[in-house]
Amino acid sequence: MLAIAGGKGGCGKTTTAVGLARGLASLGTRPLVVDADLDMPDLHHRTGVDRQPGIAAALDSEDPRAVAQPGGRFPEIDVLPCAGADTATAAALFERLADEGRPGDPVLLDCPAGASPDAAVPLRAADRTVLVSTPRERSLRDAAKTAAMARELEAPPVAVVLVRSDGHLDPGELLGCSAVVHVPELSEPPLETQESAARHLQCAKSVTKRNI
Repeated sequence: MLAIAGGKGGCGKTTTAVGLARGLASLGTRPLVVDADLDMPDLHHRTGVDRQPGIAAALDSEDPRAVAQPGGRFPEIDVLPCAGADTATAAALFERLADEGRPGDPVLLDCPAGASPDAAVPLRAADRTVLVSTPRERSLRDAAKTAAMARELEAPPVAVVLVRSDGHLDPGELLGCSAVVHVPELSEPPLETQESAARHLQCAKSVTKRNI
């Protein structure tokens, strides 16, 4: 299970979660993306699926993954919004998904920003973390705090996605992760460009090499 996390809101976590899931799908898997941001859910908007059913319905189901919706604009992935969830419900579902994982079909948790207790919930369930940041100093500092929390919760960073990056900055040492993928500034909606798809596929291959 992968946590897609970053310290600052608006850095591109949801876009990265969907793009990475699509990259993993192109490698022959059927990823499930779960909206773990209970305060500012956006995954259903980005993918064009209904807000319901969500986490609460999945927890009540015999097969939580069966509740997920094919990803609307991106039918190669499954999407589970956070509808009906509080922190305890979300934590219970994440634990269940971790215990009942399907080999080869990854689960990606689109995490809330920051280092709050709510942000710790998906990190605690995940095996590894993909960090997302912009090249701005404040965003990188916040991402470093998220990286430290992820390590403490035994979900160490496996890759860094640097959004709106010209490729000149290497945050690997600051964030303690050598696998860095640069996604440049894009004039079109980022999930609809070949450049974005290529960069997220690069991240998917990097993550797959690390057996996540």
